[in-house]
Amino acid sequence: MATGETNLNTLIKNMTPVLNEGDYVYCTTTSLNNINTDDIIAFFKEQEAVTLILKKETADNLNLGYSYVAAWITLTIHSSLEATGLTASFATALAKENISCNVVAAYYHDHIFVAKKDAERAMLALEKLSK
Repeated sequence: MATGETNLNTLIKNMTPVLNEGDYVYCTTTSLNNINTDDIIAFFKEQEAVTLILKKETADNLNLGYSYVAAWITLTIHSSLEATGLTASFATALAKENISCNVVAAYYHDHIFVAKKDAERAMLALEKLSK
């Protein structure tokens, strides 16, 4: 199983952000009953509830509440879970543009959720960082 890139300069230079189509939301629930797991982008089990990241349409269809509509950016480089500095680098670049980010690190890629209204500016900031 490939472990991914760990060199920070290589990661930043080759992170190649891609803006996924659609609107995404964070929801909470105490039960996954009646939720098709194929519809879940990500979930995390916390003490208070399960946090779900779903397409907005899915949340609407399930009558799940949300207060934040996000754009989803994927960094397409295969980053190692042991790599250091990548999250800090892109979070700092986004913060300089006054863009909040919510990060999900998966096995192959890092995923960044930013407010929908900030999507294009976030992409520009990430592309600038990688040059």
